[in-house]
Amino acid sequence: MTNLDIFLWVILPYVSLTIFILGHIIRYNYDQFGWTAKSSQFLEQKRLRFGSTVFHWGIIFVFLGHVAGVLIPKQWFDAIGIHDDMYHFGAIWFGGIAGIAVVVGGFFLFLRRVSVKRVIKNSSVSDYVALIMLGIVVLVGFTNTAGYTATGGDFDYRVTIGPWMREILTFQPSEAMILAMAGAPIGFQLHVSLAFVLFAIWPFTRLVHVFSLPLKYLRRNYVVYRSNKPVIKNKDTHKKEIN
Repeated sequence: MTNLDIFLWVILPYVSLTIFILGHIIRYNYDQFGWTAKSSQFLEQKRLRFGSTVFHWGIIFVFLGHVAGVLIPKQWFDAIGIHDDMYHFGAIWFGGIAGIAVVVGGFFLFLRRVSVKRVIKNSSVSDYVALIMLGIVVLVGFTNTAGYTATGGDFDYRVTIGPWMREILTFQPSEAMILAMAGAPIGFQLHVSLAFVLFAIWPFTRLVHVFSLPLKYLRRNYVVYRSNKPVIKNKDTHKKEIN
């Protein structure tokens, strides 16, 4: 086990998660006006409508797939009858479709960000950094699925990345899991390490809007709008009242 292994699979995750948590707390307390993503729909709608819809639906299923594959132990799937072949079939096909949606939607959002003048003028450096970094992480992950797992690769991240990640989250990193990560295919190593870099810059970008879902609207009473224009009676009635 080398110093690089310790840095990548122990130090980097904890530094990244610390920045992620503290960064969100600090920004929420001191920059609530800049917390949510700035609306740019009035600047350009066509590409935004398509790209945003496809991207967000895709990323939701990608997130759920990562939770199932990394945070839920493999034994739990075996216990409910979801064995390796069934799991890998779902991961390849459903995960692949979700990955394609994220890639396509992200491409339209990036194209919009760099080609529409009004959007460019209202974009910050952090917008480009977040979009590019997110795109790299997604592309590397999608390449692992389409170029490795779907073509018969025998690396099972559920018995390597999954247990390692659970040890990190429970503050119990072991030498065995660090060595397992050091021996993982380079594509998976790159995907994981870049994801932690993304987590570290997350609090300082528009990505914080992920934690601003307007769930309170689900239980909020309807807002009743009333016109403040004066009611004008028809002309005949108005003339009779004058006479």
